[in-house]
Amino acid sequence: MIIVDATDLILGRLSTKVAKKALTGETVKIINCEKSVITGQKKSVLAKYKERAIKGIHTKGPFLPRMPDKFVKRTIRGMIPYKTPRGREAFKRIQCFSGIPEEFSSKKTITFDDANVNKLPYIKFVTVKEICKFLGAKE
Repeated sequence: MIIVDATDLILGRLSTKVAKKALTGETVKIINCEKSVITGQKKSVLAKYKERAIKGIHTKGPFLPRMPDKFVKRTIRGMIPYKTPRGREAFKRIQCFSGIPEEFSSKKTITFDDANVNKLPYIKFVTVKEICKFLGAKE
């Protein structure tokens, strides 16, 4: 079992690495999902998600999750062939959490250094918590 701390990790890069680990058969738990980031100017990133949220109708979607843990898991789902049996099994092996649950507080976590936002030459990014709050999350 791998426990990944998503603090200051770029969501897309984190998702690809977690998807690969899950497809190889490992169980992956992601903590601090609300602290992962999406790069780009805040105004344009929020506009993109707002446009996607109001598109369609309420019965057919597209449906955007508003809670940070579900938002991250939905992003990872896009990197897995979830309609195949292998992909469904891999998707079940991924769990996302907002904050740090009690059972993982004393265990060792890993982080992906090449997915860290501090490696970028620019500092424009938006956290997943800000996006979810903008979309209407309660907390």
